[in-house]
Amino acid sequence: MGLLSTVVVKSYVEFWGRKWNIQDISTVVVFLASHCLCLFAPFHFNWGAFWVAMALSLLTGLGVTLSYHRNLAHRSFTLPKWLEYSFAYCGVLSLQGSPIEWVSTHRYHHQFTDTGKDPHSPIKGFWHSHVGWIFDSSYRFGQYGGLKNVEDLKKQLFYRFLHHTNLLHSVLLGGLLYAVGGFSFLVWGMGVRTVLVFHNTFLVNSVGHMWGKKPWNTGDMSRNNWWVALLVLGEGWHNNHHAFEYSARQGLEWWQFDFTWYIIKFLQAIGLATDVKVPTEIQKQRKASKSRILATQN
Repeated sequence: MGLLSTVVVKSYVEFWGRKWNIQDISTVVVFLASHCLCLFAPFHFNWGAFWVAMALSLLTGLGVTLSYHRNLAHRSFTLPKWLEYSFAYCGVLSLQGSPIEWVSTHRYHHQFTDTGKDPHSPIKGFWHSHVGWIFDSSYRFGQYGGLKNVEDLKKQLFYRFLHHTNLLHSVLLGGLLYAVGGFSFLVWGMGVRTVLVFHNTFLVNSVGHMWGKKPWNTGDMSRNNWWVALLVLGEGWHNNHHAFEYSARQGLEWWQFDFTWYIIKFLQAIGLATDVKVPTEIQKQRKASKSRILATQN
């Protein structure tokens, strides 16, 4: 990562009982700025701004769930590079970090799920698992020695470019929204939309490891939660995901709403998504918990 990463990691100030580097401070600024914009939402509402926010919520939400998570972190399916990069760019506009940073954090989460080295486990409390973890990059990456688990992404020029410029793209989007629709488009398209996607995603890390059902033996605290699945485009079937992390489909039952899977299935039907991975019945039987076995028998 060179000189830039050295400056970001080693340049810091101390307050609130801990050290804050440039990345942590910029994360706080972005987080607070987007929430502050939301305060203007009731006074700058119009239907155009509302629908812009909803459209961007869907696009950037899929950028996280379909691209960052299922495609890049777990390689559960393959896309043509132009389409892979397009979805990844939508993820950058979610303001949840670059693909390299997001995927690295998530892979460490699966490697150390619900242990002291998990980047966002609820064993450190709801606040930490929901949002507190994003403000401490030293905790997230320092204990692992950096971004060492994403060599597949770091080899690609496009992802290295996004890693070093990820905030710039949202600044440009904000400028475009303001130019097209004024302050109302900025408030709803960058404030309300960003906060909505922020907290919907973070619910998977917090609620998804605290409340819900556990039909699979995963050895961790992951849970299935139907209302989180509705909010996060199918990501709420989190125990399913931890049982079969390679699976492109997380809503494994016909009634488990999984909008991200529906998009992947559509892309597969038209020949754009290939090597789509899902668990076999034998793999499911091996992971089934006693309660699930009893339920199927009855």
